[in-house]
Amino acid sequence: MPEETIHESSETRSRNGIASYFRRLARRFARGEPAPADEEQTVTVSAPPEADLETEVEREGERLSLEIEVGWAEEAGAVDTDAAASKATFELYEDSAEEWRWRLVHDDGNVIADGGEGYSSAQKAEQGLESVRSNAPGANVIDQSKDEESQDGGSDATFELFEDSAGQWRWRLVHDNGNIIADGGQGYASKQKAKQGLHSVKQNVRGAEIEREE
Repeated sequence: MPEETIHESSETRSRNGIASYFRRLARRFARGEPAPADEEQTVTVSAPPEADLETEVEREGERLSLEIEVGWAEEAGAVDTDAAASKATFELYEDSAEEWRWRLVHDDGNVIADGGEGYSSAQKAEQGLESVRSNAPGANVIDQSKDEESQDGGSDATFELFEDSAGQWRWRLVHDNGNIIADGGQGYASKQKAKQGLHSVKQNVRGAEIEREE
C-alpha cells in the first residue's frame, strides 16, 4: 500500500513551547487516551500499549534536526481526523450594559474562564478571546504564595495563582503588557482546585468554537 500523509503541520515555537507539546502527548499516552497531533486538537492518535520508537539526529549543512517517530500497526491504535476539538465553547454575548463579553463554557455547563471586562464591540471582544486562545496553552503558571518568578513559557502571558482576601484560591491570565486577559470568574476552596480549573482552560481553549448570541 502506498504511503499516505494523514496530517502534517509545521511552525516555529520556543523551546518551552515544544516541551509543553511533548508533555501533553506524554500525559495522554501514559493514560491510554487519544493524543492530539495538532494544536487545535482536531487530529488525535490512540497509541497501543507497545509501539516502535525511532529517533534520529541529522546534520544538513549548518542545520540540525531531531526526528522522533512512533509507529504501530493500524489495527492496534486508531487515528481520528475529525476529533472533538475541545470540550468547551466560547460564548460571545452582549450584556445588560450593552457591552460585549466572552466566556468559555465547558460541556458540563460550567464557566471555566471569562474576560473579566466589557468591550465596546463584538469584534474587540473576539480579539480579546483570540489573545487568550493563542497565549493560554503555553503560559507558565506562577504560584504567588511561593513568590515565584516567571520563566519563558513560549507565551506572551502568564497564569498567576493566588489566594484572595476571603481565603479562596483564584487564577488570572496576565499579558506581558500588564493587562489581565482572562480569569476563572470564581474562587476555589483549595489551590489544587484552582490549578485544575486553569489546566482545563489550557487544554480546551485552542479548539473551542465561538458561538455569538444575537
